[in-house]
This record gives sequence, structure tokens and C-alpha cells, in this order.
Amino acid sequence: MRVPLLDLTRQHELVKDDVATRVARLFESQQFILGPAVEEFESAFRDLVGGGHAVGMSSGTDAQLAILMALRIGPGDAVITTPYTFFATAGCIHRTGAEPVFVDVEQGTLNLDPAGLLEFLESRCKADADGNLLTPRGNKVRAIIPIHLFGTCCKMDEIQAIADRFKLAVIEDAAQAVGAEYRGASGIKHAGAIAASSYFSFFPTKNLGGAGDGGMSVCRDEELAVRLRLMRNHGMEQRYFHHEVGGNFRLDALQAAVIHAKLPHLAGWNAARRHNAALYREAFAAKGLGEFLTPPVSPAADLENSHIYHQYVIRACDRDALMAHLQKAEIGCAIYYPVPLHLQECFAYLGYKAGDMPVSEAASRESLALPIFPELRPEEWDRTAPVPPTPGLIPP
Repeated sequence: MRVPLLDLTRQHELVKDDVATRVARLFESQQFILGPAVEEFESAFRDLVGGGHAVGMSSGTDAQLAILMALRIGPGDAVITTPYTFFATAGCIHRTGAEPVFVDVEQGTLNLDPAGLLEFLESRCKADADGNLLTPRGNKVRAIIPIHLFGTCCKMDEIQAIADRFKLAVIEDAAQAVGAEYRGASGIKHAGAIAASSYFSFFPTKNLGGAGDGGMSVCRDEELAVRLRLMRNHGMEQRYFHHEVGGNFRLDALQAAVIHAKLPHLAGWNAARRHNAALYREAFAAKGLGEFLTPPVSPAADLENSHIYHQYVIRACDRDALMAHLQKAEIGCAIYYPVPLHLQECFAYLGYKAGDMPVSEAASRESLALPIFPELRPEEWDRTAPVPPTPGLIPP
């Protein structure tokens, strides 16, 4: 019996009537570009995240790019992020003309390491005559993008304190963390509502996914929200009058209708993912797999929604052997991410080399995603939970 890494057809069976109702209403209105469907979804998503302004975008990538453009980040600037993540995070920084700067992740969560961030700013950057912090390449540091990887939040209080000290913007990459929560000094907040701005992705495989690409930019500041709406619509507020150059980053009304129909199910889906993650931990412990496998780390085990398991990514001392075993057994698995961004060919001009980001590089060699989606069936779970190959296949 084959066990898929993800099967979206099962989710569709649950939501297809609600999706059909919203899509039919949209077709009756024929308002496919922005309009009520997008506005209603923006309002509902804003309420989910916890206030502020929500601006629908054509993808998570464009949601990030629009924020960078709205903040007027460009040539001569630099933005700090991590190398162990999806390409778009650094790709958008590059597209603005700014310098992507990589700081290694921490062990465990594989999120941005606050200690490494502070060390980079204190030891490797220099202030110019105007007090601007410059990277070794001479670009002005403008912002930090911490990534809530695989569905668990970064140490945002520590990161924000560092950002405040150096007068830097913080932009949350919440593309994999819809519904995740963070307990900080000011209480419990949802991912995407912790920093001044954030962005989300509704790619179909996300915890909350559409029927194609879609994204959302979220911010607290009304002026920034106005600029984001300009950026997504060619810099245009009144038709054919362009304040500046933006792009076509509008969230498609059809995608808004589909995602809005799924929104009421998100909490239940996330709870099912957490339940499956707990079963994995129990199975690994029962089989004594501690020397072979490391399960995902939740930074706040007492906070129910601290990890929503967009992906369930383990670390294995011989990842490739484990992957071969699972593939032979027809159990779905995938590598996230095989090459860290600082070693990607397109970023060779930045001058990074192997060994510069040891934790990210180790994660790229050891990480493997296992099935975690809410609709896993009991018989599939019975095959997947044991996971380990025959004794001796994975060397200690």
C-alpha cells in the first residue's frame, strides 16, 4: 500500500461544497479582479491573524516583494535572512537590487539564530559617518526577515530587541506558519502579527492552500498598507494615474473565494497535524530511535499552537539511506532543502563558501519530511509510524 506525502483530493472532498458555493457566487458577480471576494477574504484573514491590515497578493513571493518595494528597499541596501529556506525569500531581496545577507540557523528549530544575528551586526558590520550600519560589502542594513520554518515561530522577542537596537525593520516570513502562535513578552500572538509586517503563502500544499498561487501581506501601519495596495496594482490608485512603479501582484478573486471557503477548517486541520506529530514522537520513543532520528523541535511545548507542522521534518544521521528505504516501501517523503541558499549558483557573487553556515549545511544533508497531512488514514499511519528501516541500515 502506497502512503502519499500529501493527498489534497481528500481535503477537497471535505470542502468542495463550500468552495463550489463561493465560486458560483463569484461567477454570478463576474468581479474577478479584486472586488468583494478579495475584500471579504482579506477581512477574515486579518481577523485570524489578529488585526492590522491584510492585503491580498498573487503569491507569497509577490507578497514579500511588495513589502520590500513598499519599504523602498533597493540598490545600496541589505536585508538579513537565513540560508535554510525556500529560495523566494532571498530571491525577492535580490530582485529589489539589495544584498541578501545570510545568518545561520539555530540547532533544533532551524530558525534564525538570534546570537548569530547579533554577532554579525556587532562584529562584521561597520557604521558609516551617518550612523548607518554597513555590511562587509558596503551596503546599508535595512531589515531582517526571520522565517517561521515548517510552522514554528522564531525567537521573535530576541530578534525584535536586536532590530530595535540597530533601528532595523523586521518582516516576518510566515509563509509556512498560518495559525501558529508565539508567546512573547506582550502575550500570545499569531505568526504574522508579531512584527510590523509579514507575508503568507497560499500555495496549494500549504496548511491553508488555494487552487493555485496566492499570498497575503500583513502590516500594522495604515500608510504602509496604502503603499502595499499601490504596489500590487502597478502603483495605481485612480485608474491610469500611477504614483510610482509597482507590479501586477493582485490576489485573484477566484483564489480568494477558494481559500476563504477553507478558512473555517484551518484550526481543525492544524490540530490533526499536531496529533500526527505526537504519534510520531511516541513511535520513535517506543522504538528507541533517538540515536538515529531527531524529531522536530517545538520551542514552546506548553503552547498548543506553537507548531502547526506545515511539514514534519526529521533529522537522520543517514538521511539518504532512510529515504531509499521509505521510497522502496512506497512511503512518501521529501527533502527540504537539499542546497542551502548561500551555496546556490545564482548567489555565488556574494562570496559565501561551504562551511560558512554549518548548521544550515548539516540540515540540508540530514533533513527529511514525512507524511503529516490531516487526512492520513489509520492503515496508512500503521505503515508510516514505524518509519525506521531494518536494524543496521542506518549507521549510528
